[in-house]
Amino acid sequence: MASVALVVPSAHGFELFGMKFFEDQAEADADAVIVDPQPYVVTFSASEQNAGDAAARNASALIADANEPASGAAGLIAKARGDYRRILAGLYNEGYYGGAVSIRIGGVEAAKLAPDVDLPDPVDVTIAVTTGPLFTFSDVAIVNQAAPTADPGDQVELPAMRGFAAGQVARSSVILTAEQLAIAAWREQGYAKAEIAGREVVADHASRTVAARIIVNPGRMAYFGPVTVTGTEAMNPDFVRQQTGLVVGQEYDPDDITRAQKRLDRLEVFRAARFEAAQDIGADGLLPYQLVVDELSGRRFGVGATYSSVDGLGLEGYHLWRNLFGQAERLRLDARVASIAWPVNTAEFDYFIGGTFTKPGFLTPDTDLVAVVSAERTIYPKYTETSAAGRLGLTHFFSDELTFEGGASFKRARFDDGFGTRDFSTLGLYAGATYDGRDSAVDPTEGFYASGMVEPFYDLRFGKAGARIVIEGRTYFGFSEEDAFILAGRIKGGALVGPDLSQIPPDKLFFAGGGGSVRGYGFKSIGVDNGAGVVTGGRYLLEASLEARAKVTEDIGIVGFVDGGYVAADTFPGLEDLRLGVGVGARYYTGLGPLRLDLAIPLNKRAGDPDYAIYAGIGQAF
Repeated sequence: MASVALVVPSAHGFELFGMKFFEDQAEADADAVIVDPQPYVVTFSASEQNAGDAAARNASALIADANEPASGAAGLIAKARGDYRRILAGLYNEGYYGGAVSIRIGGVEAAKLAPDVDLPDPVDVTIAVTTGPLFTFSDVAIVNQAAPTADPGDQVELPAMRGFAAGQVARSSVILTAEQLAIAAWREQGYAKAEIAGREVVADHASRTVAARIIVNPGRMAYFGPVTVTGTEAMNPDFVRQQTGLVVGQEYDPDDITRAQKRLDRLEVFRAARFEAAQDIGADGLLPYQLVVDELSGRRFGVGATYSSVDGLGLEGYHLWRNLFGQAERLRLDARVASIAWPVNTAEFDYFIGGTFTKPGFLTPDTDLVAVVSAERTIYPKYTETSAAGRLGLTHFFSDELTFEGGASFKRARFDDGFGTRDFSTLGLYAGATYDGRDSAVDPTEGFYASGMVEPFYDLRFGKAGARIVIEGRTYFGFSEEDAFILAGRIKGGALVGPDLSQIPPDKLFFAGGGGSVRGYGFKSIGVDNGAGVVTGGRYLLEASLEARAKVTEDIGIVGFVDGGYVAADTFPGLEDLRLGVGVGARYYTGLGPLRLDLAIPLNKRAGDPDYAIYAGIGQAF
């Protein structure tokens, strides 16, 4: 057998339309060449059509690889002999301990064939499985089982809840799960080196029962010892150690190791970071750790694009520097040109440039300091903004799902809208929280997402204060085993308190419309009519979307959706003011998320609204 590998090195990462290329890693492509191919045709039969039958089929390598020739007669015979063990293990896994397996190659039992036998081309292979009777547990026991704990964070599911109980089907996988749970129960209570000391499993074929006895050795109570960091080059090892959040003398808890791993992943500076516990607990009860890291390159850049038939083409790019000063500091510069349409008119383009500096590990390992500066000139359907802004705040990762943020902002802007040309200098605060319990950010199939933000502000020019509140929720329901059909829903609401609309910066007012709002309408084109035909932003917002997603093949999907939105001035609008958009879309699923193409039609369009809108992007609409 021969193989060929091609390695393509890269000095810096590159990202195109959200897809990463050459992320400082060697990519190998090896093609195996079979010198003496031995094709075969496999036939499978089982005595019963039950879970044992399915388990035997799934365990067979001969069946799994039937479309590819084996590596000579010897390779085929070796694969068949391995199938004896694999199929029996599959039967045990479903509780069938009295099964029998026969595998014949060219009519002869594979176990009796010599490796150098001469076989036909192709050769017939038959697999015959007798599943035998189903066995149940007659008696189960765990010796040295951990005592129950009142701490919810340390509680582990009882093995009986996973089927390790008398009368239950005696699946071998249940015994292994019971062992894992028994070890986890001790480790959650500080016994880091808990292990299985013995296992006694006896199958009684006369009674068709299995007696299982698991013996646990909990070992000694452990406490975290010092963490030694290796593999750092540009990173400060003391900072890396600090970011783990592990304190010497703290009681061992595997959840703390998991949290430490996620803190390191959030730094976005390591290709890999691996914790290795010492072989033994020290005489002082401390368990030292070695943290082995492999750093990424110091920078990355990328480009992206969005398109809407209403809002035109948008092009964007960024350059990211990471680990500026040895403590995973990140500086990202972004630039965007949007509203590119035909015929090309640069006076109608939107421009944006900005920079974001992030300092992880500020005050606590779970807190980031974030500073943002930006400048833009954007022509929205209902107003034009020319501005410069800055923001300084903190982001705290309370848990895997829950994040808090807060800080202060300042913005100097000129707006041209239905109220004329006005200048604002706005000083503000912001505080928000996000809960993200979805299984994926780009293609969720289940879970719930919720966010809320409160932004009090004070305009220095008019001497007026106000506050803006926005909340949003999203939920997802998957149907069928592979989640081939998804029902997704989104609702968003906003309210603004403060002075008259004419004295509030338009970017604080609410608009609706666009790809992430009410599809079928231009971005921020839905507002309130002042009675003279002039549309401005409103004081209240309510949006909702319902989307049905179905996979036609593994790679192709279709969607149908309906979006609706209200924008109100000072009183909540009636049904006649509801703006609706409906449409269909296509999805092409990639490893990094679906490519999205949507066609939307406004149901109750008004003067200036398009007849339809097309949207393209990466990731689901919400």
